[in-house]
Formats: sequence, structure tokens, C-alpha cells
Amino acid sequence: MTSSLKNKTVRGVVWSSMERFSVQGILFLVMIVMARMLTPGDYGLVGMLTVFIAISQSLVDSGFSQALIRKQDRTETDNSTVFYFNLVIGLLMYGVLFFAAPLIANFYNEPRLVSITRVLCLSVLMNSFVVVQRALLTARLDFKTQAKAALSAAVSSGCIGIWMAAVGYGVWAIVAQQLTNLGINALLLWIFSHWRPSAHYSWKSFRELFGFGSKLLASGLLDTFYRNIYLIVIGKFFSAQDLGYYTRAHQFSDFPSSNVTGIMQRVTYPVLCSIKDNDTRLADIYRRFLRVSAFVIFPLMTGLAALAKPLVCVLLKEQWLFCATLLPILCLSMMWYPVHAINLNLLQVKGRSDLFLRLEIIKKIIGIVFLCVTLPMGLIAMCVGGIFNSIICLVINTHYTGKLIRVGFLVQIRDLFPIFLLSLSMGMVVYLVINIMALPYLLSLIFGVVIGVVYYVSLSRLFRFKEWKELMGLIGR
Repeated sequence: MTSSLKNKTVRGVVWSSMERFSVQGILFLVMIVMARMLTPGDYGLVGMLTVFIAISQSLVDSGFSQALIRKQDRTETDNSTVFYFNLVIGLLMYGVLFFAAPLIANFYNEPRLVSITRVLCLSVLMNSFVVVQRALLTARLDFKTQAKAALSAAVSSGCIGIWMAAVGYGVWAIVAQQLTNLGINALLLWIFSHWRPSAHYSWKSFRELFGFGSKLLASGLLDTFYRNIYLIVIGKFFSAQDLGYYTRAHQFSDFPSSNVTGIMQRVTYPVLCSIKDNDTRLADIYRRFLRVSAFVIFPLMTGLAALAKPLVCVLLKEQWLFCATLLPILCLSMMWYPVHAINLNLLQVKGRSDLFLRLEIIKKIIGIVFLCVTLPMGLIAMCVGGIFNSIICLVINTHYTGKLIRVGFLVQIRDLFPIFLLSLSMGMVVYLVINIMALPYLLSLIFGVVIGVVYYVSLSRLFRFKEWKELMGLIGR
């Protein structure tokens, strides 16, 4: 890696990490405070709408943000074309959701969803204004600007959400917090980016960018629908309370996994795009990214699984205890998510959005099969099925990576297995120690974290894991 590229990467990692973990950390704390004042049913109602909002967001973006980042010679016409397309689609999607609100409410048999849908789906329109701004900032590895906007929005919206929950607004506190967060973030990105659309629209530019982005759009829609299909199924066949348990457990498991993944994806994509024609160099840097990601996420997920019960009991009230049953299962499934994501990133880097789409179709079919088989067995069985599905999808994801840069399944497993083994042993030690000692929940949580950190760091240094040195190098910078 050249000095210039390495410095850009390091700065990107640092600022992207600061944004993701500070912002998501604040939002996570806000969720905990609000969850202590609200009910699982309140969160279940919002969870029922997640899939509709997520699909709409995917349609608004339509793969254009990735297409803009990848295009090295993008013009102002390209940027403006994408902006106007995003805005029109945003308006259309909000209109569709507004008039479809009664149908959504009837599907779940929840009349309250009519008004909630019509208000919460304003988020789709808000995001349509800043897709281009985010893409341009990401292409420049300018995560500092994005961090300032996101942090300001998280703090402001958190204060509003907590206040509304405290005075008894119920589910509307969640709605207001989410909308305020998106609205303030969009406004600040508009101001900080200094980019404004010009009065230009080019069908030629649209066709060029959409040619790449359309396949990512199809893949994104499939992925979005599948990631939220559990919310649809649980909301339909179980209660709003059960959905609330699942969404909170999923949020706990998703917090470390998605944030590490988000950081690595945002940084690796533009970095790998800049060396996409040098396969040897690409493979080397790709494997390093993969190992460092696993070195961070694997112990976080196994540790979270081991400490599920004391964590839920300390942070949330007793009404949320069932989350502690679901959380370890979800952690074992989500720990592989960064590996999946970085593999898929490579296909985009190499311009193989056709393979990206093909893989998504295959994986989603497999996932739906697992869902159909486990649904009659109950909520816990559905979560267990997710573990097996994740492992099978890992094999599929690595197939084309192996063909493109000769970093296939066996190579990746060989790279990751020592990290996985160390992380798993750490989780088992933590679980056994806190259960043998039978301390109060708060002390169990504190003691478990200390044991886990000491164990993992000590063995990493003892066995001279090179990922430890690379991580310390990044921190030292």
C-alpha cells in the first residue's frame, strides 16, 4: 500500500469509526433510556414498518451512490442527474406509502399504523435530498464532515425522543426521534457539503450510472427485503410484543456487527476501487481488511453472546428479559456479517454487479427456505436457522471472490480460523466464569467484560497475532 493511500485509509478508518461508534453509541444509549420508559409493543409497531421504509430508501438510492463513488471521472452533470432522480423517486415513494397506509394497517391488523406510517415515512423524502452529498463526501474519504452532521443530529434527536417518552407520548416518541435525527442530519449535510445541484439533467449520464447501479438496486432490494422479512413474519404471525423483543435483541447484536461492517465498507470500497486493476495488490490489501475486521468483530460478538443475560437485565427492565434468550443466537449469526459484506464489496469494486445480483438471488432463496422450515417451530428456532443460513451464504459469497482474485473460501477460512478460535474460547471462558461465580447482574457484566478483554488481548499478544499490531498501529496514528 502506497504512503498516500495508506494515510487516506487510516484517516478514513479513524473518522468513519468515530462517526459510526459515537453516533450509533448515542443512538444506542437513547434506545436504552427510551426502552425503559416504553413497552415492547411500542417498538413492535415501528418494527412493522421497517421493511417498507427500507425498501423505499433502496429505491430512492437505486445504486447511484455506489456508481458515483466508483466513477473516477464523475461530472457535475452526473451529480445533478442523480440528485433529481433521487428527489423524484423520494416523492413518489412517499406518495405510495401515504396511500398504502390503510393496507399496511390491515395486513398487521393494527389500526394505529395508518397515522404512524404517514408520518414516519417522511424519512424517505428527507433522505432523497442528501444521497449525492453523502456519496461525494465518501468518495473523498471525508468522514469528518459526515461525523459532525450525524453526531449533532443524534444528540438533538435523542433529547427530543427521551423527553417525549418521559411525558407519555408512547410510540410517537420513537417516531419523532427517528424523523428528527434524519431531518437534522440531512440539513447539516446539505450545508456542510457545499454541493448544490445545477440545472442539468442528462439521460446519457443516467443510463451510464444506472447500468451499473441497477443491478446493485436489484441486489439491494432483495437484501433489504430479506433482512426485514423476519420483521414481517413475526409481526404477522406473532404479537407486537414478540416483535419488540426480537427488534431489541437484533439491535443489540446488530450494533457492533453493522457498525464495524459499515466502517470497513465505507473505507474499503473507495480504497479498493483505486487499485482495482492490480489483482495482486488488491488481494493482499483485501485479506488484510478482512482479518482486521474479524479481529475486532468476532470477540465483540462472542463476548456479547456470553454476557446476554446480565446485559439485558442491567440496561433494560425485566419486561425485556426474553431478549436475553434471543441475543446469543443472533450474535452467532451476525458475527459473519462483516465477512459477507467485504466479499460483496469486492464484486462491486471489480464492476461485477451482475454476479452481485446472482449471489443475492441464490442466498435469499436459501434464506427463505430456512425461514419456512423453522417458522412452525417458533421464534427461537427461526433465529437458530439464521446461523446455518449465514454459514452456507459465506461459502456462496466466497465462490466468486476466489475466481476474481484467488481469495476463495479456503483461503479466507485459513486467515480467519485462528481469530474465530480465540474469540470462541474467550466467550466460553467469560460465560463459565460469570455463571460459576453467580454475582449480581451488574457485577457479572463488569467482571465479564474485564475477563474477556484481558483474555483476548493477552492471548493475542502471546501468540503474536499480526492483526493486533495492525490495529494498534491504526490507533497509534
